[in-house]
Amino acid sequence: MQGKNKARVMLVVLVVAMILNGRSAAAAQCRVERRMLVNACKSLVFRIGPSAKCCERLRATRTQCVCSVITPTVAKLIDVNYAVKVVRQCGRYVPRHFKCGSN
Repeated sequence: MQGKNKARVMLVVLVVAMILNGRSAAAAQCRVERRMLVNACKSLVFRIGPSAKCCERLRATRTQCVCSVITPTVAKLIDVNYAVKVVRQCGRYVPRHFKCGSN
């Protein structure tokens, strides 16, 4: 069950982070950013509101670092409405009809 919860945390965090800054980033830096985001936002899997640390990471993590790992299979597992709500709670703008993911 612990592995399943970790997977859920990762999914929620990845989707939430998709709305962030669009600057280019190296693959290694993206891995670091995703890891930091997941660690800061673990409580989201239990629908506990984002902490100040989580919001800080949401604002700092670059969009392409997250969108590149969102496959169609992963996208089906994500509660997009919850992800958008969390991002907005952290003070980030979410454009209407925003698309994120890989083919």
